[in-house]
Amino acid sequence: MRKSGILLPVSSIPSKYGIGTFSKQAYEFIDLLEKAGQSYWQILPLGPTGYGDSPYQSFSTFAGNPYYIDLETLIEEGYLTESDCEKCDFGDNDQYIDYEKIYLSRFKVLKIAFHNRNVEKEADFQAYVKENSYWLDDYALYMAVKNSFDGISWSEWDEDIKLRKPAAMKRYREQYAEEVAFYQFQQYLFAKQWFALKEYANGKNIQIIGDIPIYVAFDSADTWANPELFQLDDTLTPVAVAGCPPDAFSATGQLWGNPLYRWEYHKQTGYAWWMKRIAYCYELYDVVRIDHFRGFDEYYSIPFADETAEYGHWEKGPGYDIFKTMKEQMGNKAVIAEDLGFLTKSVIKLVKKTGYPGMKILQFAFDPREESDYLPHNYVSNSIVYTGTHDNDTTLGWYDQLSRRDKAFAKKYLNIRTNKDVQWEFIRAAMASVSDTCVIPIQDYLGLGAEARTNIPSTLGMNWKWRMLPGQFTEELAARILEMTKLYGRLQK
Repeated sequence: MRKSGILLPVSSIPSKYGIGTFSKQAYEFIDLLEKAGQSYWQILPLGPTGYGDSPYQSFSTFAGNPYYIDLETLIEEGYLTESDCEKCDFGDNDQYIDYEKIYLSRFKVLKIAFHNRNVEKEADFQAYVKENSYWLDDYALYMAVKNSFDGISWSEWDEDIKLRKPAAMKRYREQYAEEVAFYQFQQYLFAKQWFALKEYANGKNIQIIGDIPIYVAFDSADTWANPELFQLDDTLTPVAVAGCPPDAFSATGQLWGNPLYRWEYHKQTGYAWWMKRIAYCYELYDVVRIDHFRGFDEYYSIPFADETAEYGHWEKGPGYDIFKTMKEQMGNKAVIAEDLGFLTKSVIKLVKKTGYPGMKILQFAFDPREESDYLPHNYVSNSIVYTGTHDNDTTLGWYDQLSRRDKAFAKKYLNIRTNKDVQWEFIRAAMASVSDTCVIPIQDYLGLGAEARTNIPSTLGMNWKWRMLPGQFTEELAARILEMTKLYGRLQK
């Protein structure tokens, strides 16, 4: 069935107090998705972020980002007063997130909410903590201990707690019991607000597409609590780390620095940790986009001490075995395989064997020197087409930087006669394609340039900051999207 959706990170919603949240504006965005005839809202990973603010480098693969807790809802529910929030500086630029100010203010306000409400005695909170203890106990303790060590990585903590010695675990739990409860409280509020928002979207026949990054951060509750899952040595230092080899975009490759998995160990456990992780993703989302799908076929291993990704090598991943286990345990779930980049025969074979749709990116198509799989006439129906993703420039930003030759080819292919509303011809090509699903970043519908780009891979400083302005997504725009959605047979049934 042909469908379409819009990509908008939660952080980019025009909520009050400096960053997008599960706010009334998020509900209004869902209303506009419905009016535009859309079937999907695609978001980025929801985990708590650290240095660099990337949702792909999270302190936990299970926890939610406390930045997304809507403070206006907490005011309505009596956790906070408006003056509690107004005393803090969340930044003054509606278009860009000031993460330093959010970090310095958000936890202060949430701590006030925690103290104002004796939540630990509430039955709903107790039930949430019990139900999620398999990950929440470790995450809350990890964050409390991390704070006690002024935020340094767990690998630099005192030896007894770094190695999770039982006496140390008991001592820290008792010493920081209130801080542990505070982190449990944050997750309780996050879950309460997110699941209410998701239920609202589902009630409008809009499904949530969410991400599962293949790797976890080294400095995370996951690695600290489960070192046996990763390629670490006797001192719990990584033996090798993840990344990508040099290519046309990066002469030295991409050094991500995530710990690599001990796949043999995972196989011996029946992929138990992975199955828990994936099952939890299907509580959070309706469709899961598996990031860096190639890594399950083969993964790039870079020696830990290396400063670039130039001297890594490829190792075999778990292959189809992990997806076979997943299907046996969970049935056929809706998955998108992020199969971008250089694809070997074996990874193409793996994607085909799983039956999962791969991704087609229009911005990758327009090189007249060779016939591209990303040109719409080469698509297969079992695919998801995007104009670009969160890692690409906006279509207008990208188009402005195209070489004269590539731009001439794009104009000819898309029959572009004028520079007015160029992005709509790219959107039209994506919508008209045979791909079962079409997802367009909101920036392209809004006709925004490079200033609205979400992320430039392998850079720090300006990423994950862009926000949609209040009133920017209008009823008129929703009507125009609806018209195109109908025209190309993608309207909700």
